[in-house]
Amino acid sequence: MVTSVKMDDETKSDLEELQAEIRLKTGRQVTQQEILSRIVDRAVESTDDLIESFRDTITELDAADRSAFHDGMIASGTRTTEEDIDEELYG
Repeated sequence: MVTSVKMDDETKSDLEELQAEIRLKTGRQVTQQEILSRIVDRAVESTDDLIESFRDTITELDAADRSAFHDGMIASGTRTTEEDIDEELYG
């Protein structure tokens, strides 16, 4: 079953560029449908990455995660200033 997909001009242009680059580098002519199918297959293999790409904001850590982060920190007993850091980094 073949279904058409609407896309904006920029996306269509990007798809055409991909198609041309694949032909140039592999010597094989592929259809835009084949390219889209391959892209979807790869996205299905890594759905977490795809889903993350649609997030608008960074998700805040919950209290347990923040606590675990802070538990891993140590205190040397010495107060460090920005000047101390600059001296160490830049001499």
